[in-house]
Amino acid sequence: MAFTNYKSIADVLQKFALTYQEKDFVQCLIPDLDRSFLSRLNLLLQEGIVFNSEYAICENIISPLLTEIWRSYTKDLLIWSHQPLSYDENLSGTPDYIIAKRSLRGKIILEKPYVILVEAKKDNFEEGWGQCLAELIAAQKLNGDCDKKLFGVVSNGKIWEFGTLQLEVFTKNIKYFGLQDIEELMGALNFIFAESITQF
Repeated sequence: MAFTNYKSIADVLQKFALTYQEKDFVQCLIPDLDRSFLSRLNLLLQEGIVFNSEYAICENIISPLLTEIWRSYTKDLLIWSHQPLSYDENLSGTPDYIIAKRSLRGKIILEKPYVILVEAKKDNFEEGWGQCLAELIAAQKLNGDCDKKLFGVVSNGKIWEFGTLQLEVFTKNIKYFGLQDIEELMGALNFIFAESITQF
């Protein structure tokens, strides 16, 4: 069953023995943001056509924000874009983005994934979370360590929601973050990257 066949968190909970809860766990670790990055982002938002398609959102919003945070973690983490991920016939597909441990064997080897990011197609966050949670379960099984936290992100470019999977508990952060407060959003993303390194 492909990741995209899971249409909600409830769909995933019915298939896998997980517990669902909601609480705020994301802390804002506001990074020093590069002025040229902020200038380019503002130019895109003011003058560009950035929300007209899923591809435009990925290329113009999601990827640049991830890359800006990743710059501080290049020795430890890699961002994989649209990389297939497969555990078995019930857990396979292609996440929009995977943030994974950098392999000692070279950057072309997909190591343990720690963060899965899914774009909410047509602003459908419910379906986005179903897909994201299924992908987190696949990552957890591939990593072979249920004790470690894995992080999920679902975004339509403007709104960013966060979750975490540890053992058999999926926790969805109550607060969501918005593109209109770029410092707070980047602080949330920075927190996720920093927490991922502690799971090594």
